[in-house]
Amino acid sequence: MTLAVMSPADVAGELRSGMTIGIGGWGSRRKPMALVRAILRSDLTDLTIVSYGGPDVGLLMADGRVRRVICGFVSLDTIALEPHFRLGRQHGTIQLTELDEGMLHWGLLAAAHRLPFLPIRAGLGSDVLRVNPELRTVRSPYPDDEEFTAMPALRLDAALIHVNRADQRGNGQYLGPDPYFDDLFCLAAERAFMSCEQIVPTASLLESGPPQSLLINRAMVHGVVPTPGGAHFTSCVPDYGRDEAFQAQYAAAAADPDAWPRFRAEYLAGDEDSYQQAVRRFADRRASADEPAVAP
Repeated sequence: MTLAVMSPADVAGELRSGMTIGIGGWGSRRKPMALVRAILRSDLTDLTIVSYGGPDVGLLMADGRVRRVICGFVSLDTIALEPHFRLGRQHGTIQLTELDEGMLHWGLLAAAHRLPFLPIRAGLGSDVLRVNPELRTVRSPYPDDEEFTAMPALRLDAALIHVNRADQRGNGQYLGPDPYFDDLFCLAAERAFMSCEQIVPTASLLESGPPQSLLINRAMVHGVVPTPGGAHFTSCVPDYGRDEAFQAQYAAAAADPDAWPRFRAEYLAGDEDSYQQAVRRFADRRASADEPAVAP
């Protein structure tokens, strides 16, 4: 059985305002950015975003699409704090549930296993419980009588992930060093959509990597979206690394109220093809600037 091959716009059309949406990847690594950009072109709003956050969270916040963020962090990796997230927190434009990274993992795991919560030591003795008073603790029913944080399940209406390769049946493969938690995002969601650098025949998946690289199986997803360069400007190793020059331009524009509208008009006003063409022009300008002057 094959799944429908979708476009980013098709995926955005399956989502609804007010949803809780999980976004895979980690910081500025292997984010489904083409799907995030499709949300920017939609009328979706009032979203709750669950993420080990990066520019996915920042862009959606900058465009006023987010009501609440549930995260372990929101970072661009080489830039410690995502600039739009910083501004949103400073101005109080969103609700924030900031968790220990392990607690976020446990919340997704509980949802994946259809459990109401899972006990975890993380959070105890920290400000996590103080700033999130809705969290509860539980005690072991066994003789140790140990106290744990009761991490509630993070159930998602939809999940968005990006992988290196996929087939039309919905099997997805990562080829980089880390699976992150993309499989748990899919299992925690009512519906999941997977973008990929390339759709390939099923038989060729194991030619690219070992069996454990087949992180996503066809029972986990509801649509496959071929998006070459779809993680840009985040990394999608080994297909490409993070575009540090572009990320630096993004961060600088985010910090400048006059520059951001120009950045948005140049890179985010059109469709995904327009975005990729604008990125190529950016790369060409940098290459031209780096060329040594020719002696007369």
